[in-house]
Amino acid sequence: MLIGPGGAGKGTVAERLVREVPRLWLSRSWTTRQRRPGEAEDAYVFVDREKFRAHAAAGGFLEWADYLGQLMGTPVPTPPDGHDVLLEIDLEGARQVRALRPDAVVVLLVPPSMEVQEARLRARGDREEHVRRRLAKGEEEVRLGQELADAVIVNDDLLRATADVAAIVDRTRGGQVARSATPA
Repeated sequence: MLIGPGGAGKGTVAERLVREVPRLWLSRSWTTRQRRPGEAEDAYVFVDREKFRAHAAAGGFLEWADYLGQLMGTPVPTPPDGHDVLLEIDLEGARQVRALRPDAVVVLLVPPSMEVQEARLRARGDREEHVRRRLAKGEEEVRLGQELADAVIVNDDLLRATADVAAIVDRTRGGQVARSATPA
């Protein structure tokens, strides 16, 4: 699982991992929030609250939570055969998954500073109120995430941070993973 505050770069690192680490499958979370300007249509499964709640009632989520007023959840994973699952989720989701799967590996990705985190949030088009809320929540997420995480990685260099997470995947798999040489 890859966790961390908004603006840590989880999505970017997760996308690179899926490209570079063979047999790694990224579960796409569902959300009731609106798609951000410029955000890929497949970044999440964007649904309304009614559809989300119906899916939750049917047992369709591994975990889900209300995060800053929006529902977010990880559908029960259905990876291709022979693939490991990568979850890019929030702290509460990681707690729920860890309760179900104590062997799940949790990596906390953090930005190098609050200034960098704020710049990243603004660059992706978040509204001012949302930026302030994410920054305030981010401090708590880092503090509590450190208690849950098996490893903490500072995302001050995308290539290094991705390589560090890939090395954790390698170790988890017993060191038997050869990464592709996908350029940035």
